[in-house]
Amino acid sequence: MSRVGKYPVPVPKGVTVDIAGSQVTVKGKLGVSALDLTDAVAVSLEEDKVWVKPVDESTRSRQMWGTTRALINNMIKGVNEGFTINLEIYGVGYRAAVEGKVLKLTLGFSHDVLYPIPDDLTIKTEKPTSISITGRDKQRVGQVASEIRAYRGPEPYKGKGVKYSTETILRKEGKKK
Repeated sequence: MSRVGKYPVPVPKGVTVDIAGSQVTVKGKLGVSALDLTDAVAVSLEEDKVWVKPVDESTRSRQMWGTTRALINNMIKGVNEGFTINLEIYGVGYRAAVEGKVLKLTLGFSHDVLYPIPDDLTIKTEKPTSISITGRDKQRVGQVASEIRAYRGPEPYKGKGVKYSTETILRKEGKKK
């Protein structure tokens, strides 16, 4: 039995959920999100709560039960509040700047790294050493943050590079004479 799937997903005020056939559409103040359902689960809307139930007792139905509930929960939270991931840049001369629809990263290479900002996300740089990525799709926000971090991940000796603001870098001791 799924521990996640057995709880309903509450629908806050200002968010509408439409279940049409095998698709769930969620509309809120930040936009519209849609999810195609598998035939292994049944989704219903009752009294401002979305219930997800397995169709049968097969392994596939039980696997998709909690997964579908989590995806619907993330969609509802995304169109209502949105998701944000913050990145921090460490290193002498390392910085970031938003120029139009492009994120310009100076990360110690012989050239600047230009990352095009997707239309569905917002990227801000309050300081030259901090990047804030905001959007309604949790997976998309995480993927873009991961791609930006991959340009120059943090190294363990001096801690230089791009890291998540919640990440802790385990530091190593350098060479001894």
